Amino acid sequence: MPAPVETISDGSDPIAIIIRSDFSEPGVHFFTPAHFSQQLAVMRHPQGKVIAPHVHNPVPRQVVHTQEVLLIRKGRLRVTLYTTRCERLQSVDLAAGDLILLCGGGHGFEMLEETTLVEVKQGPYAGDNDKTRFHPTDN
Repeated sequence: MPAPVETISDGSDPIAIIIRSDFSEPGVHFFTPAHFSQQLAVMRHPQGKVIAPHVHNPVPRQVVHTQEVLLIRKGRLRVTLYTTRCERLQSVDLAAGDLILLCGGGHGFEMLEETTLVEVKQGPYAGDNDKTRFHPTDN
């Protein structure tokens, strides 16, 4: 059985963070460093916990690299992760309830069965300028 939380890196470069559906630690757990443009946390609070109403202040940010979060709602898929040099790093199977933050390198997907995903990433979407497709190299 896979670990409930897994970070996949190319040396010191994080490529992906996977949080499996069975991760259920109490409290607030952030899995990303403060400088990431996507902040990823899992929060488990007891009944009756109150989080005070709040708004988020306008804070100028510059996003240079798109990071995306995928939540697998239904089905199964295989994600293949690549280094920034387009070399295959490894493949990981994800199932309903699993979540992955794609935070570096490259990636490709194969649906192992009919799959429904939720994707969250920075905008605005830049169309064809948003990504570069490549032919992977084996390392």
